[in-house]
Amino acid sequence: MKRILIGVAWPYANGPIHIGQVGGCYLPPDIFRRYHEMKGNEVLMVSGSDQHGTPVTVTAEEEGLTPKETAEKYHKINSQALERLGVRFSLFTYTMNETHKKVSKDIFKTLYDKGHIGLDLMETFYCENCERSLPDRYVIGTCPECEQEDIKGDQCDECGTLLDPEDLIEPKCMHCGETPILKESEHFFLRLSHFQEPLEKYIEDKDYWKNHVLNFTKGWLKEGLEDRPISRDMEWGIPVPIEGYEDKKIYVWFEAVIGYLSTSIKWSEESGGDWTKFWKNPDAEHYYFLGKDNIPFHTIIWPAMLMGYDKELNLPYDVPANQYMRIGGQQLSTSRGTIVSLPDILEDFSSDAVRYYITMVMPETKDTNFTWEEFEDKVNSELVGNLGNFIHRVLSFTYSNFGEVPQVGELDERDEGIIGKIERKAEEIGKHIENRKFKEGLKKVMELSKEGNKYFNDKAPWENLPEKKDVAATTLNISLRIVKALCITAAPYLPHSMDTLWKSLSQEGSVHEQSWKEALKPLEPGTRLEEPKPIYETIDLEDMKEESELVNSLKRLDLKVGKITKVKEHPNADKLYVTRVDIGQEERTLVAGLKPYYDKEEMEDKKIVVLSNLEPAKLRGIESEGMMLAAQEGERVSLLQPEGEVGENIKGTKADADMITFEDFQEYELRTAAWENGKISSKEKLEPIESGRFEGISVALIDEGKAILLEDSKGAIKLDKKVSPGNEIM
Repeated sequence: MKRILIGVAWPYANGPIHIGQVGGCYLPPDIFRRYHEMKGNEVLMVSGSDQHGTPVTVTAEEEGLTPKETAEKYHKINSQALERLGVRFSLFTYTMNETHKKVSKDIFKTLYDKGHIGLDLMETFYCENCERSLPDRYVIGTCPECEQEDIKGDQCDECGTLLDPEDLIEPKCMHCGETPILKESEHFFLRLSHFQEPLEKYIEDKDYWKNHVLNFTKGWLKEGLEDRPISRDMEWGIPVPIEGYEDKKIYVWFEAVIGYLSTSIKWSEESGGDWTKFWKNPDAEHYYFLGKDNIPFHTIIWPAMLMGYDKELNLPYDVPANQYMRIGGQQLSTSRGTIVSLPDILEDFSSDAVRYYITMVMPETKDTNFTWEEFEDKVNSELVGNLGNFIHRVLSFTYSNFGEVPQVGELDERDEGIIGKIERKAEEIGKHIENRKFKEGLKKVMELSKEGNKYFNDKAPWENLPEKKDVAATTLNISLRIVKALCITAAPYLPHSMDTLWKSLSQEGSVHEQSWKEALKPLEPGTRLEEPKPIYETIDLEDMKEESELVNSLKRLDLKVGKITKVKEHPNADKLYVTRVDIGQEERTLVAGLKPYYDKEEMEDKKIVVLSNLEPAKLRGIESEGMMLAAQEGERVSLLQPEGEVGENIKGTKADADMITFEDFQEYELRTAAWENGKISSKEKLEPIESGRFEGISVALIDEGKAILLEDSKGAIKLDKKVSPGNEIM
């Protein structure tokens, strides 16, 4: 058994993770981890949100939030998105936690005491117009190496060159666009020059590293290592732990890599595990997954810090950094706004479809391009047309004719040949994953599926029924053996669909709890099969473009489940009630014209749907902070009746959406609608978008013949009183 530590680059908590980062450094380690766990190895995989530094403060200023609020906001968004993608960590934390602060200060202080950190003067930019010092990311300009424009002053995201702001061509203040001046300031420097020879010796045997990683590292060493500033004059971050310098903060790139160690220690604190088994065991292997812009931090700076801090700690075994995934030839970048965000793409497509395509275009050794056309083609022709088609054909035919795994009979040469291919492919897939060649491993999975399709067609079991049922049974037994092998070997890549397949084969537990060797074993004859359903669906981007307009319009509403806590009569109006409504984090006053239709007692403690991003308006002298929604048919008015938890959002609507006017809301076509057998009708027949299995009268958002059912976590929104389809929601 091996012990493996997987360190995953820490995403800045300044925006949602984008698919370029997924292909670069978040999907590869999850494939690697899942495989090694199935091999019986002990794996510790750690990462978290990088919540300090200027990327967070820049976004905070743009969004009108504090850095802490911004950091917490995007930590939550990204944690949830990675979980939905199926990327599972031993611990995914954040740099604001106390363990990380403690370990970071200890490493800084230890290196300082040993003379590996010292004080020097450096010039930093100051904007006279804004009257403020400018940390690196507050200065923009042109890269002196590749001439990329509008880059930040710490690093060129295009070519990966580490910079100081004064290196930029034509530097400008990010806030006002004026040219800043240089002022002298005292800062702490990491004496990288102390580690020139130890690092040269460290990389002597690293010929198994990717060429671009090794060449990048050798290039740095050949030029001679220069001391790097590791403190900044800013309010946000971890204070420098040196007396008299507490107002300075530890620079984010120095602090972030410490997160691999601090999170391992925090994992021990929370789980009772032993972090030293991974960090002070010379047989343990450390792998760091990241994008190419982070190579020097992990092959030069982090090893130097570890060498200087504690010689017992393991150094990186491999740094399988990927190149860039681009879109339309342009680098995906959160700071530039050129992204396809992970939360957004998972709203529209299954996680395994996303994982499949991103693996197939993973930038392992060169830059690649993300295109929607290729995404659609690969999912439909390969994932659905090859893998999904073979699995469904075998399961459907076996279920219809046997209902269970049939007995295997005498094997012919063709049968034995395909069993041999299962064994070879399983070994090849495993080797590719072990060697961090994930794209090649998945290609071998698809080759096995293609071989399975050919075997199934060549053997044509339908021609053996009913006269030669034993021959058909043998073909199906071996076909199911291929299906099982695919389920095991594809599990690291496609965790959700393969777990579903495992259960449909009536196997116990999760596929991820199985040994890799299970790929070579046949299914037990007589095992009952579940009625099969296709595990993948084709996608149609043209249809989705039409649907997305309706989906996006729903996102402009903040519809919440509320609960009426108090009702009283309006002092200045005969038909109005003044209510207090709990919407989760707060209570609001809503003025509602329901007195002719509801007694006060009927309304108290009732759950309702609240439009919470409606601009406040005074109704007869009392301000209403939103609107409760109801349907009207003639003289009958019915409140909408959700069943979800108070404070939760109606599915598809967006918490904290921008405020809208009542006139804006009137442009939405919300009507009662009848749902039956997945079909919908209101005043006319409509095409449902993700209508679910609801039967009855509910509420829909309608536009140009398409409709979205309004649902909460418990199901479709119902009506308090009987109202016919086609009536407006007000």
